[in-house]
Amino acid sequence: MHRYFLPQHFLPQLCRPQFWVICCISLFASLSQAQDKVIRVNDNGTDPNAAYSLKMIQLAIDHIDTKYKIEVVRDNFSQTRVNEEVRTNGVLDMVWASSEATIESELHPIRICLYKGLLGYRIFIINKSNQYKFDQVNSLDDLRKLTVGPGKTWADTKILQANGFKVITATKYPNLFYMVDGGRFDGFPRGVHEPFGELAQRPELKDLTVEKNLMISYRMPFYLFTSHENKKLAADINLGLERAIADGSFDQVFYNDPNVKDVLAKANMKERKVFYIDNPLLSKETPLDRAELWFDPKSAP
Repeated sequence: MHRYFLPQHFLPQLCRPQFWVICCISLFASLSQAQDKVIRVNDNGTDPNAAYSLKMIQLAIDHIDTKYKIEVVRDNFSQTRVNEEVRTNGVLDMVWASSEATIESELHPIRICLYKGLLGYRIFIINKSNQYKFDQVNSLDDLRKLTVGPGKTWADTKILQANGFKVITATKYPNLFYMVDGGRFDGFPRGVHEPFGELAQRPELKDLTVEKNLMISYRMPFYLFTSHENKKLAADINLGLERAIADGSFDQVFYNDPNVKDVLAKANMKERKVFYIDNPLLSKETPLDRAELWFDPKSAP
């Protein structure tokens, strides 16, 4: 058994209150540094993008030295309330959302699209009897001759109108299915991940189907956001995502996500004729020149 003795000249130091105060401060500082920092996010259980976004945040955390842990808040907040809590450094630190110039002025974007732009690929729900109209489309001008029906307040509407499409809108989302079924317009544009489940939920609309051959594409980033003041968190998560892109793990998570795999299996994206249009809602800082950040259906595995 070893015995340790303090030098005689050190013993008086132990009797001084200042010594113990300094020790306590040092101990608490060490414990504080050892604890993981918290990233508070909201998931009320209805957001179809939550599980994937959380997976990507964890991927970023796994690629950086600063230790974070994710704390999920289960409040039934609206998207507006979530954004406001993040903007004001309230009960949330981060949010995921489709991006455009307005939200980027209110929140700080981490400009790496979690879905690699997949949400910007749109295919159509149509009445089966109208497939022949789409079969005759060989150019963007041909496609513009058909009528399309997005929601009245959707970002899609402004994008399509800005690109010269004939747009017929409805205020209520469910009405659009009955309108395309009844011939009010030719095609109901949907994100590639949306129409298959939507039609499965509406078996009574037996004449509706997913158009077979065409696809519209525009850049639709889906980012993580922090407040403008929370630059350290934004920089750390950006660094983690950049490292994940560099080592291939970002693409691995993306292509192995069940929802992404389901889309690629059902939407037949590689075989579709793609028409590229502009998104006038994008901010000027969108990294359009970085090809590795964007999904290309023709080169998908």
